[in-house]
Amino acid sequence: MGRQMTEMLKGTLEGIVLAILAVRPAYGYEITARLRDEGFSDIAEGTIYALLVRVEQRGLVDVEKVPSEKGPPRKVYTLNTRGREDLDEFWRTWSFLAERLEQLREGGKRS
Repeated sequence: MGRQMTEMLKGTLEGIVLAILAVRPAYGYEITARLRDEGFSDIAEGTIYALLVRVEQRGLVDVEKVPSEKGPPRKVYTLNTRGREDLDEFWRTWSFLAERLEQLREGGKRS
């Protein structure tokens, strides 16, 4: 993963994970697997677990411990109302930035 991709992901990974949780509740490994399926193959599992601790502390998700057949109980994360509001703000900000960046790129092609 290039340096620019790493830097950009620092600012957007939380929104990406909230978007995954908006589809359905998931535990850490499921989220990491989904990210890899979406092409984010270089994101370390530890990065996702640290992020999940932060979003839990900020009250953006509800957490339920669910028994697992393969070991200790899993923490399943569900996006709550506050998390949905945060995700909505993330998408508004993303749209604003993407639109302005596209304008800059198109302007750069004209010169």
